[in-house]
Amino acid sequence: MKHLFWMGAIAFLLSGTFLYADAPLSSETEACLSCHSALHSGIVGDWKRSLHSQTTPAAGLKKGKLERRISAEKTPEALADKAVGCAECHMLNSEKHKDSFEHAGFKVHIVVSPEDCATCHPIERKQYHQNKMSHAYGNLVKNPVYQDLAESINGLQSFENMKTALKPANPETQADSCLFCHGTEVKVKGLKTRETSLGEMEFPVLSGWPNQGVGRINPDGSLGACTPCHARHEFSIEVARKPYTCSECHKGPDARNKDWDFKAVPWKVGKDYNAPTCASCHASLVVNGDGEVIAERTHQMNDRLSWRLMGLIYSHPQPKSPDTTIIRNKAGLPLPTELTGEPALAFLIDEKEQNQRDQALQRVCLSCHGTEWVSNHFTRLKNTIRTTNQMTLTATQIMATAWEKGAAKGLAQKDSLFNEAIEKKWAEQWLFYANSTRFASAMSGADYGVFAEGRWNLSKNIQEMLDWLSFKLQSRQSSTSSKDTPKAKK
Repeated sequence: MKHLFWMGAIAFLLSGTFLYADAPLSSETEACLSCHSALHSGIVGDWKRSLHSQTTPAAGLKKGKLERRISAEKTPEALADKAVGCAECHMLNSEKHKDSFEHAGFKVHIVVSPEDCATCHPIERKQYHQNKMSHAYGNLVKNPVYQDLAESINGLQSFENMKTALKPANPETQADSCLFCHGTEVKVKGLKTRETSLGEMEFPVLSGWPNQGVGRINPDGSLGACTPCHARHEFSIEVARKPYTCSECHKGPDARNKDWDFKAVPWKVGKDYNAPTCASCHASLVVNGDGEVIAERTHQMNDRLSWRLMGLIYSHPQPKSPDTTIIRNKAGLPLPTELTGEPALAFLIDEKEQNQRDQALQRVCLSCHGTEWVSNHFTRLKNTIRTTNQMTLTATQIMATAWEKGAAKGLAQKDSLFNEAIEKKWAEQWLFYANSTRFASAMSGADYGVFAEGRWNLSKNIQEMLDWLSFKLQSRQSSTSSKDTPKAKK
């Protein structure tokens, strides 16, 4: 096998056709490209367009502070003067990777992790680890309430004798639904021999793969993935700044952007772009026309956010820790609020921290809008938080009444929160409609928040829940009355 590999590599290099990179390549990366340029030409084409192929870490360090895309103060000597190619990512820290394997004379791993990227981007790695995204897998699968919700959605239902039975979802279904975004746990199940164009080769067998969820657990034990935003193998800052990239997990309308410069570093408001995007508000290094810093680059994502708007029963202040599995409300549930809406304050940021985060975000807003505009926008958003929480509380009270009157089973009966019709409609109230309304108020505009699963649905859903409960109770009363009525004598 190695003989075939090196014959192909030598022939390729002697042919003089290697014209991929604009920066010097390591011999290891050249060896990779000698085969994979033909086997995986799409991957190599993406990499060729990347900044990784066109410069070196040493060159990146020579740029001014604001122009840098590399946050390390220095990089390993062996990497400094070479382009970042196949070997620099897939052979780095291989001793830490359980997915490492012998391949064509090299020790290679399949899953490149944030720990690998941290060789050149340590600050971004540290910030991302403080981000709820990096804990998204554990925050979902270690929380029994959310697991119950996920099972109610993904589980396989069967029908018999006028009843439905729920069978737990298999790992493939979970990986193709909730864990597509939250991330899977990638495990090495063993090695498998495959026949290739270069003969038989052994490769790791991975479960939970492929996946590029934001909270993926990698074979080296690290949390998260850089590729959901900086897609393989171009790893573009331009792609990461586009709203459609964020909308893979955070759905919403795109922004006008055909004339914008999504590659500029730093990003100058009014010149490189002129309307808010996910990245301009929550992640990017933004400067004004004079080059003064408006917002520092961050990969924590929520350090300009005071409220948690989406995904939870009630909107509430951001949690202190990105690991939300440690949160417990007074009822002992792993939720940041009570079912009646009161926040679990011990686990959430305080008002002072909220104000600091609001000011950081508003500095971005004020680069395009006047003070009154920005102030009133946030006043409206806080009103939306209050009113959507109230509409969720109303739905919760209707559901609690169904439990109390025996029309449905709930926590008191040690039953699921999500397996009956009224409970599913309750979940829709906050998981879809309240979320959409708050999203629209914060970013998208009134029309989107009224009709696209917004306020119209919030009010309609409450009426349908009440109608369901009334019908259920009337049916039970009619059934009881008919049993109590004496039969007429013949």
